[in-house]
Amino acid sequence: MARAALSPRAVLRARNAFRLRTTRREPPPAPPAESAKGRAAKGEEPAGRRPLPLPLRLLAMLCAFAFMVGFAVVLARLTLEPSPASEALVHSNLRPGRSLRAYLDQPGLRDAVKQIGGNVLLGVPFGVLVPVLAPRARGMLRVMVLTASVMLLVEFAQGALVTGRAFDIDDVILNTTGALIGYLLVGRRMGRAVHARERRA
Repeated sequence: MARAALSPRAVLRARNAFRLRTTRREPPPAPPAESAKGRAAKGEEPAGRRPLPLPLRLLAMLCAFAFMVGFAVVLARLTLEPSPASEALVHSNLRPGRSLRAYLDQPGLRDAVKQIGGNVLLGVPFGVLVPVLAPRARGMLRVMVLTASVMLLVEFAQGALVTGRAFDIDDVILNTTGALIGYLLVGRRMGRAVHARERRA
């Protein structure tokens, strides 16, 4: 049986349709989903957690605020109380590591542990309480920057206004280290529990 001959117009349409199919661009691939580890590094929490009821969230934030106020009072008494007897002994330190070496060179290990450990412990409450009080300040880097900023202000106040006290950059480093420890051990989990994101549909 003989085949029917195609008209020139039908041949032209078939060619155009073939060209459109072969030159059609594929849509760009969707960007890969960011891993939970990447979101955690930025201070973002993975979705899927059920947030605490509002009364419990308010209670947790109120308790954290009360602890932060108490800590601020203790911090002021420890760092901003004048010490006239030490005025001739203290000196400002702008070189990182200088005071640390002085602490470690002391003959008694107890004194070194007291100086270093005390400054580290002084920063721990920042890492624990800041993620609860300020959801936008969650994240390791943000907690470290906030702690370092506050402690720098305290050290500047010590050196400029308080008798017998001096600015020491090593104290800021130790305080910030304490905040990092507090955040990694407790603060990160507390911040996630209080400010967890709602489940996605």
